[in-house]
Amino acid sequence: MPRAPKLASFPAIRGALKFYQVCSIITGTMLLLLVAEMIVKYVVGYELFLGGSGGFLWFAPVVETASGLESTGDGFNLSLGILVAHGWFYVVYLISCFRVWSLMRWNLLRLGMLAAGGIVPLLSFFMEARVARDVKTYLAEREAAELHSQAEHSSLTHAIPTENKR
Repeated sequence: MPRAPKLASFPAIRGALKFYQVCSIITGTMLLLLVAEMIVKYVVGYELFLGGSGGFLWFAPVVETASGLESTGDGFNLSLGILVAHGWFYVVYLISCFRVWSLMRWNLLRLGMLAAGGIVPLLSFFMEARVARDVKTYLAEREAAELHSQAEHSSLTHAIPTENKR
């Protein structure tokens, strides 16, 4: 059984949880944009461009060539930008997952589930809610138990005489 997190690390755990929650929402949103972009590119046959000859925001057709699919648009390829942004932000998301995992001292399977949140569409939203609930509940229970333990061992509570009325 893994060791419990130290009470001194609870502020760090709370900070890591907030960072994880933000990263989880951003990564999940980027992943949904990436899935939509892939459907538009590979099923419909268009890529999204910013600027260029088509205007501010426009779709350019994708054509089949000998070397694979190529876009006919000019300007900034927003579809490719979404792909790259998700990839880099997934790395940040993995760092946030590792930080929460290591501070909470969870098992390796839990780290795998956290990492899958940035790969499986919509999973990061469900994992974010579950992790936040689990961590907040754990911290609250440990702090309550620690306060209760301190109250039982306090010299003040033992020094005060109490009457036992029946």
